[in-house]
Parts: sequence; structure tokens; C-alpha cells
Amino acid sequence: MIYSLSLGAAFATVGALLVIFGLFALLRRSTLQSWLRTLPRSREWGYGLLAVVTVWSWWLIRTIDLGEFDNWRIRVLIAIPIAAILTARYVDELLAARAIGMLLLLAAEPLLESAFLQPELSRLFLVSFVYAGIVIGMFWIGMPYLMRDQIQWFSNSERRWNTGALTSILYGGVLLICCLTLHRSS
Repeated sequence: MIYSLSLGAAFATVGALLVIFGLFALLRRSTLQSWLRTLPRSREWGYGLLAVVTVWSWWLIRTIDLGEFDNWRIRVLIAIPIAAILTARYVDELLAARAIGMLLLLAAEPLLESAFLQPELSRLFLVSFVYAGIVIGMFWIGMPYLMRDQIQWFSNSERRWNTGALTSILYGGVLLICCLTLHRSS
């Protein structure tokens, strides 16, 4: 195991983040909408998030067991920062959306690892959410304009915005309940 994240901690972390984001979306709608509309094209956020992705990826390759590909470790460690610099230089359009997609893919690994071979069926709430995030992340990397369009679609209707925020709060609540019942049964 690379990360030492327990299933309970994964439930609590993702659940709390979803509840906080949903509450913020309900209580600070106009602030969040205006920030989200500028996020995909923000160069500052793009470069910052790309730096986080680069460091995380470099650390991951440095510490992970690559098995039969271990002889590639040095090459990949050299290629990661070079790829990040080339991405920042030549693929800077909607870079923040791409970087967020990359972060979703990187964050999926510790969450899936925490649920791996766990007997609780409640883990499927987390695993389903993570796999949905993986699919969304891949689309945001390959077609980052989709993130911009999705933000615009949610922002154009108060009903859609509120439904999304309430869904985030409810699903986060389900994950927090799973965390509480997980510790109670242990």
C-alpha cells in the first residue's frame, strides 16, 4: 500500500468535502458561480494545479513499486517535469480544467486503495463516486471545454444549481453516515 488511508478516513474526507462544497454552493451561489466560470481558463490556477500534479506524480513514481518496469523509473522521473513544462508552455488553453482532471485521477488511487478488499458493502458508495470522478477526469483532460460547458449549464439555472448542491450535500451525508456505521461495527 502506498497510502495509509483507512476506509473510514476516506468516507469522512470525501463526505466532508462534498457537504462543505454543497453548503458553500447554496450559501454563496453568486460568488462560487463567478469563480467557477473563470476557473477553467485561469492561468494562475492552471499553473498552480499543474505544479501540484507534477509533484504528486513525481513522488508517486519515486515511491511506488513498478515491478518489471522498475528500470524505467529514472526515465519517467525525468520525463514528468519535462512533460509538465511542455504542457504549461504549449497546452495552456484551459489548463486548469486539465489539471483538475489530472488531480481527480491521482486522488482516485488512495480512495480506491482504502476500499480494496474491504468486506463492507458501504464501500461501494465511495467506489462508485470515485469511478464517476475518474471518467469525468479523463474527459476534462481530453476535452477541457466540457468542464467550462458543464459549469455554464449548472450556473444558467437556479434549479439545476440547487439540485447539484443538494445532491452534493446528500451524497456527502451518506458517506459520512457510512463512516459512522463503519466505526460502530468495528
